[in-house]
Amino acid sequence: MKITQKIKIIGILSLVLLNISCDQITKSVVRQTIQPYERIEVFKDNFVLTKVENTGAAYSLGSDLGPVLKVILLQILPILVLMMLLRLILIKTDYSRETLIGFAFIIGGGIGNLFDRIVYGSVTDFLILDLGIIKTEIFNMADVSIMFGSILILISALFNTKDSFFRKKLNN
Repeated sequence: MKITQKIKIIGILSLVLLNISCDQITKSVVRQTIQPYERIEVFKDNFVLTKVENTGAAYSLGSDLGPVLKVILLQILPILVLMMLLRLILIKTDYSRETLIGFAFIIGGGIGNLFDRIVYGSVTDFLILDLGIIKTEIFNMADVSIMFGSILILISALFNTKDSFFRKKLNN
């Protein structure tokens, strides 16, 4: 294995771990300091902290599923997808730097939320933004990682001259 390949792998795994760590540290602080549904206005109604335990996926989708189906769809399937994606970006060498970073953020965020589902039975959400035209549902730092990674990949796919993940898929 070439040294540049080793550096790439270390960089990707470091970004994944950094995203997981930021997510889990913030959730730990929230679990210890904020009561369920307590509302803390950080900046008026524009930036609010609260604590909600989400037993489903985004927007509580799947929270009403039976226990077996919930484990399959919200734990086993995400584990398989995240493992395949991590394997793909560790083995392939021709993705742009932005695409690799984007996928590392998505994987780290995905693992952060998956960890919560497995260990706690729910995902801790605690942030709400209302900036006029940008108004969010409740989310957490793992969701920020996933969104940032997705935006980075999209920008890379649209503007990067080096072939990115999506250009390769579209040309095949």
